[in-house]
Amino acid sequence: MRPRWILPFVLALMVTPALADPAFWRHEWPGTDFSRKSVESWVEIQSGGPGRDGIPAIDAPRFAPVARETRLSPREAVISLSLGGRARAYPIRYLMWHEIVNDRVAGVPVAVTFCPLCNSGLVFDRRVGGRVLSFGVTGKLRHSDMVMYDRQTESWWQQAVGEAIVGELTGRELRQIPAVMESWAQFRARHPQGEVLQPPGAARDYGRNPYAGYDRASRPFLYSGENPPHGIHPLARVVRVGDRAWPMSRVRKAGRIAEAGVVLSWEAGQASALDAGRVADGRDVGTVRVRDGQGRDLAHDMLFAFAFHAFFPDGRWMID
Repeated sequence: MRPRWILPFVLALMVTPALADPAFWRHEWPGTDFSRKSVESWVEIQSGGPGRDGIPAIDAPRFAPVARETRLSPREAVISLSLGGRARAYPIRYLMWHEIVNDRVAGVPVAVTFCPLCNSGLVFDRRVGGRVLSFGVTGKLRHSDMVMYDRQTESWWQQAVGEAIVGELTGRELRQIPAVMESWAQFRARHPQGEVLQPPGAARDYGRNPYAGYDRASRPFLYSGENPPHGIHPLARVVRVGDRAWPMSRVRKAGRIAEAGVVLSWEAGQASALDAGRVADGRDVGTVRVRDGQGRDLAHDMLFAFAFHAFFPDGRWMID
């Protein structure tokens, strides 16, 4: 039986080529300057199904102390952020349905983002050119990755690289802030005085994975590009640091890798949020921490191999 999430993507693929043109988008995006873009062809940008803000970003996040949290299972994945002495966990069970949290941590305006189709979880500084931007979800995808937009200029941004690809701010980049995708138990142990995002309150079945079985699929959806080289499965996880990618399988096998000025370490205990029907029940994919030679956390991503190949076609594969 096919997973229920397949049909919307198949329908989107059928209608996208005819609608991949600003003439069809201007009524929904009157503030976007479509004369400026960095994409080679509009066909690269496809409808993911929902329209503008059909996936609603979280703009007024609420938090509770770690000690009071009772909803999360120990193995559930969270994106954790430590900044200015504050530590916060953003459970994937909420990001699965909202994809962006506009927050402010220790005075720093941040966007916590997660694209389920690429498994890309990144945190960005929302300040660009002296302005603080707030972000929403366009409902569009490029190379299967979420296209965000800022509400100040309605420019469109590629989540996997934090770069504006359409509109007034085309070519501008967001600064990525180091963060970790880890299990709730791991965050709780490291930050017993930390905070955790509370349910946003929308009518969603938080804790359910609407993409059940996705990271075991043979090929990503809404992606027509090349498969990764070296025989790497397109939906295998890789650890991206800059324009280098380490296969998760290599890091897991070694336990610890130190090369190219980067130290990667793996530990068990984190469930894949994109495997089972409930995010807490997925197989153990483990947690990778990325630091420099002095032990400082480095900005990185834990995305699928096809997405690294799509956005970093000249990137370096750190294979054994």
